[in-house]
Amino acid sequence: HFLGTEEQWAFATAALQDALEARQIRYEIDEGGGAFYAPKIDVKLRDALGREWQCPTIQVDLNLPKRFGVHYTGTDGQDHEAVMLHRALFGSVERFVGIYIEHTGGEFPVWVAPLQVMVIPANPKALDYAADTVRMLKEGGVRVEVDLRDEKMGAKIRDAELQKIPYMLVVGPREAEAGTVAPRRKGVGQLESMTRQAFLERVQRESRERSW
Repeated sequence: HFLGTEEQWAFATAALQDALEARQIRYEIDEGGGAFYAPKIDVKLRDALGREWQCPTIQVDLNLPKRFGVHYTGTDGQDHEAVMLHRALFGSVERFVGIYIEHTGGEFPVWVAPLQVMVIPANPKALDYAADTVRMLKEGGVRVEVDLRDEKMGAKIRDAELQKIPYMLVVGPREAEAGTVAPRRKGVGQLESMTRQAFLERVQRESRERSW
């Protein structure tokens, strides 16, 4: 059972098609796929495994305006029943996040990553410098932690890689003396040494640009 008249459905369907074509968006007609109260546009996302998931949607509601008596005065001076548009950018936020995690395998860009930087002291002599580096980065708005576990440095690096943290900073006495860091970028590898300020600006820039 569908609400509204055939004329209303034809008008609403044509309006949605016109909007898609005006933006040159490729689409397919799903006969009978509309909601009971009117036609809609469903946007399907394809994940890394090729599976399709319906997320964003735009729906033309012919039901609620009638129930609530929503009317407007048209350019012709006459009273008209309104048409309501529903839109959901993510569908369900939880479903969108789940799909995104599966699609990326948990390897998030810098601006999305819950933890952006892991600082790893090379030895006890670098603890103060590591702590000061963490303080500086936090003050700059970076999500950062320091790995103080009693583990070998190789194990700490491996764990940070398994957590898919975008950046690792291994700091030792040499970096402390020079006031530098030697960043390791997930998926790229070791980068050239740079000042802590230069590294902070790099992370801030990546977060600001919000690339995927």
